[in-house]
Amino acid sequence: MDNNFTKQVQEWLNAPASQRDYNAGAMMLLKLTGNKIMHHNLMLRPCEKNMLFIEYQLKKRLDFRLRQMTHEQVEEMQLQVETIAKKVLTPNSGEKFKAGKRDDHDSLPDEIQALYVENLSIVQKMRELHLKLRTLSLENATCPDSERYPFLKELITLDKKLHSNWEVYDHYTGADGEKVLTEDLREQSRQAVRMINLNKGKYAKKPTKELKSKILTWYGQVINPTDKLTADLKSLGIL
Repeated sequence: MDNNFTKQVQEWLNAPASQRDYNAGAMMLLKLTGNKIMHHNLMLRPCEKNMLFIEYQLKKRLDFRLRQMTHEQVEEMQLQVETIAKKVLTPNSGEKFKAGKRDDHDSLPDEIQALYVENLSIVQKMRELHLKLRTLSLENATCPDSERYPFLKELITLDKKLHSNWEVYDHYTGADGEKVLTEDLREQSRQAVRMINLNKGKYAKKPTKELKSKILTWYGQVINPTDKLTADLKSLGIL
């Protein structure tokens, strides 16, 4: 799936009818169908009727391509959730919580203790969501991906919150320690932005699932990503 080509089709359809390039539209349709006879006939008779025909055919195929892109994204999220489930939602995850409780837990500030308690409720919520996801009936669903997506998205969001809480809870050493941790996170964010900027061009030239996964991981480490960074990744089909 050529995401850049999909974007070109989208831009052509989004343009006002009076500004659309007839030849470009016919060429896009040729690329999508491979029908040289149809393209020859369209080029022989450029008219409003044929322009409407091109628009209809491109819209129909664009909808399909966008659904395919969404399906790929949902499948990637599904794999991510399966990994999360193995690490976090295993039957003995309660034992992990017992082992993860600090010896000085009762002497920690209330807000730090609260992170441990919150993580218990987060894992419980994740179990409930994962159960609903597994028992979701998709047999008669018109769009199975749209049914799965909300559960996958929330599970991934909760997993990020879970790990963020553990990071603060495990490394808390008092006010000075908090400052150090905050600066560490900022440096990690800056490094993540650098890595994204170094690899955007590589992905544009040769997109791979492995590089896309790395860029998404770095993006998740960025504190308050800029609109430009987000827009760049969207234009590459990463977000």
